[in-house]
Amino acid sequence: MGYVQGIDRNQARIVSLGDMVAADSHARLVDAFVDSLDLGALGFAPPAAEGRPAYDPRSMLKLYVWGYRRGVRSSRRLAAACRENVEAMWLVSGVEPDFRTVSDFRKDHAASIKEVFHELNRRISGAVSWGFCSVDGSKLLASNSKSNNFTTHKLDDRIAWLDGHVEEYLRRLDAIDSMEEPGEDDLLTREVVEAKLAEAEERLARYRGYRELMEREGLSQLSLTDADARLMKSKNGFQVAYNPQTAVDSETHLIRDFEVTNAPTDHGQLLPTMGRVAEETDGVVEVTADKGYQSVADMAACLEAGVLPHVIADDGVDAYEIELAHEPADGADPASEDPSEISRCLHAGVVPDAYAGSVTKAEVREVRRRVVDEEPDPGEPYGTPGEMAGRAREGYFVRDPARNLVVCPAGETLRQKSVKRSGAIRYANKTACRRCPHRDRCFRGRQEWKEVDFTKDQLEKPCRPWHEAAGTKPDRSGVAKGRYHYETAKVVVLTLVPDLSKTTLRMGISEHPFGTMKRAMGCDHFLLRGLEKVEAEFSLMCLGYNLTRAANLLGFEGLMGIMGGAASHTPSWPRRILGTFGPAWHPAAVFRRRVLLPAGI
Repeated sequence: MGYVQGIDRNQARIVSLGDMVAADSHARLVDAFVDSLDLGALGFAPPAAEGRPAYDPRSMLKLYVWGYRRGVRSSRRLAAACRENVEAMWLVSGVEPDFRTVSDFRKDHAASIKEVFHELNRRISGAVSWGFCSVDGSKLLASNSKSNNFTTHKLDDRIAWLDGHVEEYLRRLDAIDSMEEPGEDDLLTREVVEAKLAEAEERLARYRGYRELMEREGLSQLSLTDADARLMKSKNGFQVAYNPQTAVDSETHLIRDFEVTNAPTDHGQLLPTMGRVAEETDGVVEVTADKGYQSVADMAACLEAGVLPHVIADDGVDAYEIELAHEPADGADPASEDPSEISRCLHAGVVPDAYAGSVTKAEVREVRRRVVDEEPDPGEPYGTPGEMAGRAREGYFVRDPARNLVVCPAGETLRQKSVKRSGAIRYANKTACRRCPHRDRCFRGRQEWKEVDFTKDQLEKPCRPWHEAAGTKPDRSGVAKGRYHYETAKVVVLTLVPDLSKTTLRMGISEHPFGTMKRAMGCDHFLLRGLEKVEAEFSLMCLGYNLTRAANLLGFEGLMGIMGGAASHTPSWPRRILGTFGPAWHPAAVFRRRVLLPAGI
């Protein structure tokens, strides 16, 4: 038995681009959706009145939406697809834009592309029933390597390492100068050492410049390639990435909204991600989240905005206590689901009907709070680094407020690690503590490194174990003192109980879109740089996912009807003949072989 025979590649074909695109192709959904958009209302620029005609923004938008769903994201690969891929050629009507034209469209219309994502959700909102939302974040790599990302600790270590190398090269130069005749086997000649010394001094000056910039601007990190990217911890260790947040619907698994952030944690991201969903939803919307979103201030803001949060609590904790300022409100309507009326009820100590069962109690209490009459006088800071180091050696942690650093009794530099809710700044240096020979005199127990907290008014703190080992007693000269008094105030304490039946479903809801985008669409990293452009790129990821997910839920013809396109594509006569004589051969060849030739034409 022979092989299946193909067509003659030199035979002319009587077929259009539309006939070569499958009737239920994803490209037809993209085409119908983009054609139905009012691009001017979405912020896309109109064509220029003069000069060379520009490419149609509809064609460029179709190309990007199609490409991100197919895993083709690079502007060069998209430009090549316009010449090589039948679906891409059909979407752009046969034009062949340069890769720079393709790239510039994505960069120049970053804000408009996100509005296209929301327009798709508005189109399909009437055809699906929404449930509650699940918010979660995932780390996606930025276009910035770890070697081009610096923290102040990293710069301190590199500068100290390079200082040692510079000293060693200078010592070798002195040794070479003292030699009468260099040995034949000595590879480190004067020229080699001088070249290495110049390279080390150049790197040292560059790193010192980075450190001065970070101290002057108050930066915690410095990324050279993508200035908005941040080093953050993920399951694969520390990576330079972004932390996009998605709000996924529980019933449809569609992404209702998203927020791209460069925050390394999820604290405080609940309301920013759910804000637009709450505005576009009539009534209260519920949301679930994991323990990373345990921010009482964020949950309080959600309750006031008409968002009912169900955040997983720690083991042994059944409810959260949320404190709001007490504001009496006569005539507050607990039956209303308007966010402003809900906020009035909560501040008045009335539980709205929409929160019944979740907010179990609203209690008005009186609390005593300290009010500062005058700012404490921290005293005069130490003038030089030498004075700071001298005072630190006496057993003190000495803070330099201008450079935002602390010198420890061992002479190491502690940098800012975090800012506590009280406003105190926490300083630490994990690397220095692990190799410090005096760590037993500084802290005890199972700690691996020392963390010390300073208020903005403190300049030094005694290290008590250090003084105990030396048999001395610390003085209190560096303790800031100010005048204050206590006042009583009324607050409303809400008892919020998360719904366990919803929180148990959270993982299966939130992980679905991220898994699809990373695995099926190949979107596990960003190509663009800068928060605004990265947000546009993530909009295309979510748009491609939602379009395919909506087609799976509503069916191809149902979604085409919502988009205003034809329910199905009617092929031209060669394709109809193909349906009669078999799909293995080309339409034009089948027509010639089976119709024209037997008739003797």
